Formats: sequence, C-alpha cells, structure tokens
Amino acid sequence: MAFDGFISALGAVIPALFLAAGVYVYVSLARQISVRQVEPSATPLRLFGWPEATLAILLSVWFLLNIVASVSHEVKSIRTRDLIFYSLFSIGLFLAIAGFLRVRRFDLNSLGGFSRIGFGRAATTGGILLLAAYPLVLLAEVVTQKLARGALDKQEIIEVFNASSTMEQRILIILLAVTVAPLTEEFFFRFFLYGVTKRYFGRGAGVVANALLFAAVHAHLPSFAPLFVLGICFTIAYEWSGSILVSMTMHALFNALALTALAFPEVIPQ
Repeated sequence: MAFDGFISALGAVIPALFLAAGVYVYVSLARQISVRQVEPSATPLRLFGWPEATLAILLSVWFLLNIVASVSHEVKSIRTRDLIFYSLFSIGLFLAIAGFLRVRRFDLNSLGGFSRIGFGRAATTGGILLLAAYPLVLLAEVVTQKLARGALDKQEIIEVFNASSTMEQRILIILLAVTVAPLTEEFFFRFFLYGVTKRYFGRGAGVVANALLFAAVHAHLPSFAPLFVLGICFTIAYEWSGSILVSMTMHALFNALALTALAFPEVIPQ
C-alpha cells in the first residue's frame, strides 16, 4: 500500500516538475531576448519596409478570410488530391514571397539565420526546446478539455489520417506534416509575419499576434489554446536562436510525434 501511494505521488509530482522546467526554460529565453544587445555589424541587415508590411497585411487578410470561410461552411471530407493541391499551393506561395523579398534585395540567408548554426545543432536545439514546450502545450490542452468537459472533436486532418484506408494517403499526410507544413508555415508566420510585426510593433506584440494568427488559421477551436502556446514557443525559439531552422525543426518533430501517436493508438494514449 505504501509503495502504491509512493508511485501515485510520484506520478503527480513528475508532470509538475516537467511543467515547472518548461516554464523556467521559456521564461529564461524570453529574459535573455529582452536584455540582448544588438551587436554592430559591418553590413547591417535591411529592415522590412512598407512594401513588406503591405504584403504581410494581404497575407494576414487572406488567412482570416480562409478562417471565416472554414467556420461558416461545412468542410467536406479531405481527399488525396486536396492534400496535393494544398501542398503545391503552400509551396507556390512560399516561393512567391521569397521571390518578392529577393527582388527587394533582402538577404534571406542572413535574415532567417539559415547559416547561423549548423543543421545538427539546429536539430538538437529544436528537440530540447520542443521537449520543454510539451508540458506547456499539454497544460493548455488539459485546460481546454476540462472547460469542454471532454467533448472535443479532432482536427479534420487527424480524422482523415485515422480513417485513411490507403498507404498513399497516409504517406502524403506524413510528408505534408513533417516537410511542407514546417517549411512553409514557419516561413509565413515566424520569418515573415513575425518579422514585419516586430519591425513596427515590437517583439511582445509580434509574438502574441503571430501566435494568435497561427492558432486561428488551423480553424479548430479545441486546438486553439494548445496551438497558441505552441506558436509562442516556436517564435521565442526562433528569436532566441536567430535561426528559422530551429523552429522548423521543432515544428517537424512535433508533427512527427503527433502522427506517431496516431499510428500506434494501442501503445500511446491518444
């Protein structure tokens, strides 16, 4: 009996310790960012201007219109060709914005910190920061479940993955989730939209506005709070590391772990 009580107490303490560690990590990162001094450079980076701000507004309006459309209309079941179209459209939009910035003579490599750190270090840093973010995301999910009393529907892409009868569609969903989505969404939200918002309204407003839009664009109310927290963690990781590769790695790992959990429901609690 005493041993059972000890195990029960340990089971309650460990999640609290992980949560405290996650809060400590991200609060520490935020403090480091706030006191960081900008080092002078022989070739200072160009700042986003009104053309980029205009494009950011148009992109945000387009996202918001899609959110309204998805809420006001019943979404039909997603088919394989819909996933292909979404992937190609996201890549096309990514290339269009990147091309626009290149025409405007922005150095994307320096702005995004692509060569700031190596891929191995970016992957390691992203993995550690995602581990620290998980307790915060799970807390937001638990609070959402408590408020909704457990009556939550799943995101449609999850329903599609669970119900997919062909290996082709499952592979396509996995590729979309761990390659296309991290690449394009981190570029849209963290690199571009956050960069523009930070330029005109400061880091704090940029982090919050970016996370709000990131959560809302998924058009799934039960996931809003967890995705909002996740968006904040992604943005802090990007700002602290100076490399978009870190948040891309975090995003890819998060999606990969989520799909792994879906693929093995008998092993991993859903």
